[in-house]
Amino acid sequence: MTQRSVLVVVFDDVQSLDVTGPVEVFTGAGRHSGDPYGIRTASLDGAPVRTSSGLTLVPDCALPDAGTPHTLLVPDGHGTRRPAPGLIDWLRKHARYAERVVSVCSGALLLAGAGLLDGRRATTHWSLCGHLAEKYPDVEVDPDPIFVRDGNIATSAGVTAGIDLALALVEEDHGRDTALTVARHLVVFLRRPGNQAQFSAQLAAQTARCEPLRELQQWITEHPDADLSVERLAERAGFSPRHFARAFRSETGTTPGRYVGRVRLEQARRLLEDTADGVERISRACGYGTPEAMRRAFVKALGTAPAEYRRRFHPDPPVRVP
Repeated sequence: MTQRSVLVVVFDDVQSLDVTGPVEVFTGAGRHSGDPYGIRTASLDGAPVRTSSGLTLVPDCALPDAGTPHTLLVPDGHGTRRPAPGLIDWLRKHARYAERVVSVCSGALLLAGAGLLDGRRATTHWSLCGHLAEKYPDVEVDPDPIFVRDGNIATSAGVTAGIDLALALVEEDHGRDTALTVARHLVVFLRRPGNQAQFSAQLAAQTARCEPLRELQQWITEHPDADLSVERLAERAGFSPRHFARAFRSETGTTPGRYVGRVRLEQARRLLEDTADGVERISRACGYGTPEAMRRAFVKALGTAPAEYRRRFHPDPPVRVP
């Protein structure tokens, strides 16, 4: 196999997009860079597998004959819920020798089952994070990011997050220009950081059943620059501050402050990505008040400052508006 080889593990009920998405990214990167990846697929016994959508994939080889790859990729699919014991055994014995081990979505369950995530930070699809944490308590599960890298192991969230992670690996191997070229060819944006949240503030929180609180959630989203203190929000909803705080958390699963923080961060990210507005203007429009307050919020939540976030994830260098 070539220096940068990629081995994709396939099994019955695998998610086809979790196989083809990253494979297309690696293939495109090889074409552009002139340094192709050696890409192979392998099932446990080398036999064809049927994907969750009914497609039949014919692997290149059986896992015992695959050798040691540079990058081992374990995709998602319903087959990860009841994996063949032989697959877990193979991962336990052989994955450690790969330079990089990558999972997409519920592929993290297979890595965890093989003990590869013990003591490591990892993620998976948001709907499976609780299951992963409960079944494998030695894994530090982070439900928010679209992908997480801990040492030589990377785990990612849902289907398209596998493409995001593959693009990040290509950028590491071949540079930003190659990754950007592949992203454009596939008509996706090279703009999502690994620690970008898997879903929006409104999806992250439950929708309140109580009509005043449900309407208040929508109002907060539409007015991030308003005074969104507990006292003002309680007054708007017709509650006392103490009763409001308890009711909001009970109905939505989060505190008013955390919900407001997510809404403001999400709006600021969108403005940095999609407009040429300056950081000062965006900080005011999103309720931060000052660029420094917004910078602190970005560093805490995303690990990067607004200016760096814009540089990396704005599709074109913006002409700034103060």
